[in-house]
Amino acid sequence: MEATTLTIAMGALIGLVMALTGAGGGVLAIPLLVFGLNLSLQQAAPVGLVAVGSAAALGAALGLRQNIVRYRAAALIGSVGMLLAPLGVFMAQRLPNRPLLAAFAMVLIYTAWRMLKRTVVSDPLPKAALCRVNSRDQRLIWTRPCARALTGTGVIAGLLSGLLGVGGGFVIIPALLRHTDLDIRSVQATSLAVIALVSVSGVSAAAAHGPLAWAVALPFAAGALLALVAGRQIAKKLDAKHLQQGFAWFCLMVALLMLVRATGLIAN
Repeated sequence: MEATTLTIAMGALIGLVMALTGAGGGVLAIPLLVFGLNLSLQQAAPVGLVAVGSAAALGAALGLRQNIVRYRAAALIGSVGMLLAPLGVFMAQRLPNRPLLAAFAMVLIYTAWRMLKRTVVSDPLPKAALCRVNSRDQRLIWTRPCARALTGTGVIAGLLSGLLGVGGGFVIIPALLRHTDLDIRSVQATSLAVIALVSVSGVSAAAAHGPLAWAVALPFAAGALLALVAGRQIAKKLDAKHLQQGFAWFCLMVALLMLVRATGLIAN
C-alpha cells in the first residue's frame, strides 16, 4: 500500500507540472520512476507515457471546451508523431540502459536551458512567423513552409516519445512559439493535444514489445489526472516565470544524477 501511495504521489507531481507549464510531464516522470521505483528506462518509458498521455488528453479536452486548441495543427503534428513513435520504441528496446540514461540527461539539460533562457530573456514572437493567425476568423493560415515546420516538429516529438518515454512538450511548445503567433494558452493546450495523440502510439508500440507494468502505470496515471484538474486552478494564482525557473533548476539537478547513474557510480 505504501508503494501505491508513493506512485500516486509521484503521478500527482507530473499532473501538476503539466497543468502549470503545458509540458515537462515526461521529462520529470522518467527520473521519478527510475529513482523512486528503481525501474529501468525501458520499463519507465511506457509507464510515463500512460500517465502523461492520460493527463494530456484530459487537459486537451478541457482546452477544446474553451476553444483554445488548434486542432488542425495538433492533428498534423500528432499524426506524424504517432508514425515515428514506434520507431523510437524499437530503438529503445535494442539499446543498453546506460546510454539511454545519458541521452535522457542531455534532454533534461536542454529542456532546463530553454526554460531558463525564456524566463531571463524576453523572446518576442517572430515577426515573420511561418504559421500566422487570420485576424478575421482567428484560424491559422496554412502554407507549405508552415506545414513543413509543423511536420518536422512531429518527427522529433514522435521519435523522442518512443525512445525516451517523453510526451514531447518540451519540443512542441518552443516550436509553436517559434513558428506561430499563437498566444501561450493556445500553444499549451495544442501541445497537450499532440502529447495525447503521440502517447497512444508510443504506449501501443511498447505493449507490442512486451507487457507493461500496469500495477505501476494505473495509480501513476490516476495521480496525474487528479493533480492536473487541481493544478489548472492553482496555475491562475501563481507566477509562471518563477515556476518555470524552479522547474528548470530541478531538471538540471536530476540530469546530473542521471549522468552519474549512467556511468555506473550509482547502482541500478
